[in-house]
Amino acid sequence: MSSRDIMLATIRHAISRPAPDGLPAVPPPGDLPAYRRRLDATGPEIVDRFLERLRDYNVHVEVLDSEAAVIAAATARLAALGLDRLVIPADLPAAWRPAGVTLVEDQALDHQTLNAIPGALTGAALAIAETGSIVLDGGRHQGRRALTLLPDYHLCVVFAGQLVGLVPEAMDQLGRHPARPITFFSGPSATADIELDRVVGVHGPRTLDVLFVTGPTQPREF
Repeated sequence: MSSRDIMLATIRHAISRPAPDGLPAVPPPGDLPAYRRRLDATGPEIVDRFLERLRDYNVHVEVLDSEAAVIAAATARLAALGLDRLVIPADLPAAWRPAGVTLVEDQALDHQTLNAIPGALTGAALAIAETGSIVLDGGRHQGRRALTLLPDYHLCVVFAGQLVGLVPEAMDQLGRHPARPITFFSGPSATADIELDRVVGVHGPRTLDVLFVTGPTQPREF
């Protein structure tokens, strides 16, 4: 049985339709190919892979040894970029709020207002090492989806304790809150047309910076 047959048979089983004449029925569970559910790597190797992926995606990454370093790192990075105004979730910790920047709390701001603010500062729900992805689900310190899609710049704080190895590990945790809207992103927003002309910032920020905190993290919301 080919991989295609397995996939189609599994889909038919999921939607409770019998297989048409001449096509294979649902394969027994033992015939399904195994796939990795956890990354076979040490903690430091998982961190290194995540940071390597981010840099491959043209993400500016700063590694910090504690949450106390977030303010100074954020302040310096924003000054280097010439950004002086950010939108933030209302519950963003005081320990993350940079100095010398106008911070606009998102109190149901309309889309036009959000689009006029040059950047956003948020936390994350999870991060995935193998794909270099950051996951938002509208939970603590993240704000709603529009907050991170409309501004042109996103500064995201990610803790090592939020990092998992593979997508199945992330889905196991995200599945605990199935009603939340989930956003996965790996690097700045980009797309390409049929001629492979790459355009950045089409459906999200054109610039992504990550402050990766290796020290103790706040308890996970999950």
